[in-house]
Amino acid sequence: MIRYALHCDRKHEFESWFQSSAAYDSQVKRKLVTCPICGSAKVDKAIMAPRIVGKKGRGRATPPPEPTTTTVPETAPSGPTSLMMAQERELRAKLKELRDHIVKNADNVGERFANEARAMHYGDKEHRPIYGEASPDEAKSLIDEGIEVSPLPTLPEDRN
Repeated sequence: MIRYALHCDRKHEFESWFQSSAAYDSQVKRKLVTCPICGSAKVDKAIMAPRIVGKKGRGRATPPPEPTTTTVPETAPSGPTSLMMAQERELRAKLKELRDHIVKNADNVGERFANEARAMHYGDKEHRPIYGEASPDEAKSLIDEGIEVSPLPTLPEDRN
């Protein structure tokens, strides 16, 4: 990862992290890097001091320069970044709503999921909404047999 000090054509200064310098170049070329203050896609690298680690201080880098402050307008930027964040929040809320509905209205059969789904599919058990756990191989086998299964949506906050 590499951190760049950046500035837009309106002289707003900000920082951003990139996987590599090539990733930065590619994103700037596609106008994916925008100023968080004004939304301008005309962004360039600013001059910055490198962070150097000496032999005695391995694991400790020289302190970064003091960040420059800029005034942020009272209204949020209305560029592609803010739109994507709003769309992402909306999608996550809908996925959480879907998962909560399934958990509330279906039986958790745990590791017996594949067996229960098969029994209902072949008429050995009465159909009812269920959810549970299945390995990727079990899920593929169910699909190959014509049994409809879908993974339960998992959100990033569920993994923390």
